[in-house]
Amino acid sequence: MKIDNSLPLEYGTEQNKMNIFGFWIFIGAEVMLFATLFATYFTLEHRTGSGPAGSEIFELTPVLIETIVLLTSSFMIGLGVHAMRIGRKNAMITFFSITLLLGLVFLGVEIYEFTHYAHIGAGLQVSAFTGILLTTLGTHGAHVTIGLFWGLFIILQVKKRGLTPQTANKAFIFSLYWHFLDVVWIFIFSFIYLKGMM
Repeated sequence: MKIDNSLPLEYGTEQNKMNIFGFWIFIGAEVMLFATLFATYFTLEHRTGSGPAGSEIFELTPVLIETIVLLTSSFMIGLGVHAMRIGRKNAMITFFSITLLLGLVFLGVEIYEFTHYAHIGAGLQVSAFTGILLTTLGTHGAHVTIGLFWGLFIILQVKKRGLTPQTANKAFIFSLYWHFLDVVWIFIFSFIYLKGMM
């Protein structure tokens, strides 16, 4: 296997370049998934029936916590990729671990939020609005959950095998996924929560 040392480790082989290109195609499909959810949400957001509207159920504090935590986790994974590129394995593992811990905090707050919605009667079948709201938030939350397991496997591989073109490639692709989730959350924060609170 020929390694190009003029490129970052994660791009070091032709296979690595193809893996990253393939993942960008996957991200394109994910963009379409979330675009469909957002389009459906915007169509149904005022169809509350006898259920509550967004202004009645959204709370600013949990949403701000989720946003700060997820933005910080994205910054941490960026530091992890930088550490990986300069060959600092332990620093990379530390930053990736902090990223996953922040992801756990995010999920904890989201679970609290879903419990709150259920408690005040904003369930999946209450109205078209609550149905698409919980579907959109739940889809993002499911992606974060998958990311937590994926990131854990990356950390375990780097601990066992060190920083190789293969482990660096996997870690970099995971970082792209995590940044994507952060971008999706910014749209959720801006166009679902902030708009809904007005």
